[in-house]
Amino acid sequence: MTDRQGPTGVVPRQRDTRLDVFRALALLTIFVNHVPGQYLEHLTHKNFGFSDSAEAFVLISGMSVGLAYGSRFAIGERLAVTLRILRRALTLYVAHIMMSVITFAIFAGGALWFSRPDLLSEINLRAVVDRTEQGVVSMVLLGHQFGYNNILSMYAVVFLMLPGFLWLYQRSAYLLLAVSGTLWLCAGIWQIAPSNFLDDGYWFLNPLSWQFLFVIGFVGVLRAKKKGFSRNPVLMALSATYLAVSFVWVVFSWWNIDFSYGLPAVLTGFDKTFLSTTRLLHVLAGAYLLAVIPALSNWAALPLSHPLVAVGRHSLAVFIFGTILAMVGQVMMFVTGKNPILGTLYAIVGIALHFAYARYLDWQAAVIAQNAKRQGLKALPVKSDTPKR
Repeated sequence: MTDRQGPTGVVPRQRDTRLDVFRALALLTIFVNHVPGQYLEHLTHKNFGFSDSAEAFVLISGMSVGLAYGSRFAIGERLAVTLRILRRALTLYVAHIMMSVITFAIFAGGALWFSRPDLLSEINLRAVVDRTEQGVVSMVLLGHQFGYNNILSMYAVVFLMLPGFLWLYQRSAYLLLAVSGTLWLCAGIWQIAPSNFLDDGYWFLNPLSWQFLFVIGFVGVLRAKKKGFSRNPVLMALSATYLAVSFVWVVFSWWNIDFSYGLPAVLTGFDKTFLSTTRLLHVLAGAYLLAVIPALSNWAALPLSHPLVAVGRHSLAVFIFGTILAMVGQVMMFVTGKNPILGTLYAIVGIALHFAYARYLDWQAAVIAQNAKRQGLKALPVKSDTPKR
């Protein structure tokens, strides 16, 4: 997911910014959706199709990882690459724990400041409040997750699987897809997922299921890098038709229609935990059309100076920042009676703060590079969530 920039800490000129732009849009949409009850939430694409920004984010992340690591798992380098991947997984784990603690503090602070103890019954906090010792241990061991704080834990586990994915990919891309798809199917059919310790449930986003979408992005971008995406008219028509059916289905709330015919829910349902086929196909259909229709893909090739590029380039830091803003926004919505106008204003300000924070991160990187240059030192490379290409 990460790659290093040049010795000056400046993003290389040849950088393809399209992944940055689409990832930025996913991050901003996640933030808006995580402040429920305001008007902007009704404009996000989860209201017009089976998938939402989480699927888009994971697919884009798989593509970024494919570009960053796909050709580097060579004999003699596997240990170094594996250690780098494990370090990234540890970073994601620490970020998840930090966000969970801050989320708890935000809601606890709101309960104290506004004399609203019922805040501590929101987003799955009550179990930790009632059983603090078990709750803290469960949280640290990823056995208990707060609402809206479950993407990074899933992603950290997927990253732990990455060395195995790379090993399989070097043997055959089809072998990797077959193994990953089999794991997804088995997890969905037999409901195999990491358990929650404080109740009888399991993780909201099951990494054994979501890894398949990640792998599809991984393999797809490497194939595109070698051969490009073919504009198949039949596949384009099928993708557009599926998106249209999904749009109508969601807009008219046809959820009561049963077309399962006794098949497992992972194949015919709309479950997010186990990433049902309906959701998987929806995000893939949209991604395919974006990739093969020049008017759409070329639009996203924005200049390096564009604010969306900056947001997408610093995705982990921006995601953490956005989650904290969203948790504050949820407390604000709760204590104000879910006022949609106030919530919408907060969401607009929050989006602006995303851009401001990304610009600050760019400025900080530039200052570090300038100081190192002044001192005659080689600047430390600045981390980015999209590799140079």
